[in-house]
Amino acid sequence: MKIEIIDCGIKDYDSVLKLQQQTLDAIQNGSDEEKIFIVEHFPVITLGARTSSNRLLKDDLTIKRAGIEIVQIRRGGGTTAHNPGQIVIYPIINLKKHNLGVSDYVHLLEKTAIEFLAALGVKSQTKKGFPGLWVEERKIASVGVQIKKWITFHGIAINICNDLGIFDFIVPCGLDNVKMTSAEKELDKKINIEDSKIILSKILMKYFNGS
Repeated sequence: MKIEIIDCGIKDYDSVLKLQQQTLDAIQNGSDEEKIFIVEHFPVITLGARTSSNRLLKDDLTIKRAGIEIVQIRRGGGTTAHNPGQIVIYPIINLKKHNLGVSDYVHLLEKTAIEFLAALGVKSQTKKGFPGLWVEERKIASVGVQIKKWITFHGIAINICNDLGIFDFIVPCGLDNVKMTSAEKELDKKINIEDSKIILSKILMKYFNGS
C-alpha cells in the first residue's frame, strides 16, 4: 500500500499534532496506512526536547499578544516557528518497513526539501554540524523529528513565502546570529503556495513511494 499524501491546508498546531498521533497509534497497532501530512500552521512557536536550545527573545505575554501560540513538544532540536506560507512536512511512516535508520530518514527529508527548493529555483544545501537546510549562510528549512518505536513523528519545515518576522521572537534552533530566509526572499518574486504544494507532492511520491 502506498503512503497517502494529505494536504491539510492551514491548521492550528494542536489539531495536526492529534492527526499525527492518531496515525502513529494506528500504525503501532498494526495498520499499514502510512501518511504524509503537508501543512501550513497558524502562527506558533514550538519548543523542542533540547531545553538548552529553547531560547525566546521576548517574554511569553508579548509573544501571545502578537497572536503567536507557544507549544512545548518532544521533537528533536530547539525553538522554531511556523506560520502561513511555510510548508511543513510530517511523514508518519514505519522506518523498519522501509529499511531506514534514523539518520537515513533525516537525510531523506533533507534530500526531498533540497529537490523541492531547486524546483522552485532556490539552491540549498546541508551544513555539517548544523541541522536543516541553508542558502549560503541563511537558513531556509528546519528539521525536528521524533521516533516512537520506529514510527516517525514531526518532520521538516520549509520557508516558502511566509512572514519571517516571526523568527524575531526566537533564537532559531538555539543558534546565535542565524539569519532566516525564504524561497520568495531568495528569488525576489511572489511564489504561489498552492502550486508549490503540487510540486512537493510529486517529489514526495518519488522519494517515499518510489514512483
